[in-house]
Amino acid sequence: MDVLQHSIRSIILDPKYADLLSIVKAARNGAVYGAKVRFPHALVMVFLFRSGTIREKIRLILKATRQHARNLATFATIYKTSMLIQRYLNPMNGGKEGRYDTFVAGLIGGYAVFGRGIQSSVNQQIVIYVFARVVLALAKLSVAHIPRSSDLTLSSRTSLQARLKNNAWPVFASLSWAYVMYLFRWYPDMIQPSMRSSMKYMYVYICP
Repeated sequence: MDVLQHSIRSIILDPKYADLLSIVKAARNGAVYGAKVRFPHALVMVFLFRSGTIREKIRLILKATRQHARNLATFATIYKTSMLIQRYLNPMNGGKEGRYDTFVAGLIGGYAVFGRGIQSSVNQQIVIYVFARVVLALAKLSVAHIPRSSDLTLSSRTSLQARLKNNAWPVFASLSWAYVMYLFRWYPDMIQPSMRSSMKYMYVYICP
């Protein structure tokens, strides 16, 4: 047993296995994070809004948790592998990360895990969450990098950035809720099922 532990420790500490171990660690972390995020969410949503026996509900919870963990682990594996392949295939960078390597690796992983075939509600929720974060990040980036113009002094540009920063979120939040309530009223079938169930619970099934 001591010999086995020593061998494993030697492999972990050997620099030549660092790239391979980074892929394994990414897969492990993706699975752990996916399970931690999905399990409590599925637990609440299934017991609140799904009918069926306790066994059926537990099966749904475990299925959603397993799928979330598996998909994040798979994406992490493909992403890290793609990053390593690009490093080795681009000798111009001397084995270093290229500027757009992350974009290409994310594109490959996103298509392989979340873009192909019929998508489950779990996959849709993950992609929509990522999309929302990307939109917010791009909005912040656009405000932080207002192009220099001869018509704007430094103080004017700073003032414009402050106004945009202070007003962008209230506008975004208000329009988001305005659109979702309008869609819920007139086109409820277009809203994601779990969200539609939550909204029905709050706004339709109201006891007098």
